[in-house]
Amino acid sequence: MIKRIPVRRLVRDRRTPERAMAQPPEEDEHSSPTHQGYIRTAAQARDVTRGFLASLGASNRTEAEAVLLVVSELVTNAERHARGVTGFRLEAGPGSIMVTVSDASTDPPRLRHTNAFEPGGFGWYLVQDLAADVTVEIQPHGKSVRALLRALLPLAH
Repeated sequence: MIKRIPVRRLVRDRRTPERAMAQPPEEDEHSSPTHQGYIRTAAQARDVTRGFLASLGASNRTEAEAVLLVVSELVTNAERHARGVTGFRLEAGPGSIMVTVSDASTDPPRLRHTNAFEPGGFGWYLVQDLAADVTVEIQPHGKSVRALLRALLPLAH
């Protein structure tokens, strides 16, 4: 059984939460293969992501950095809190990039209440702030976290 959990998102003004669900874009020629068993570190995931963005002709540096930051945070969270990455996927759709990171834990991500003067604890906040939509899908043997980022991509093929 698969359980979808809507993620409570922080709106930019940080006053009221909203619910958000993301549906992956339709499969097309701009989907990457799933990298199961290959991605173990955030550095590897960023390298794959840079290649993926380059293959799409992504030229907006700010958008590319946002995608890289979300990838890095999701993979780092899987490494630190869920015994590592079990799946990694990037998909490009019209005006969007979908990042999916899977791991073996069935525990959903949670916001950490952190001290602004101590390191760590800000990754999940960053993912929610940078992504237009975030979904956590709980499966019998783990979960998949999907973050949809808006991007102006020249999808000419």
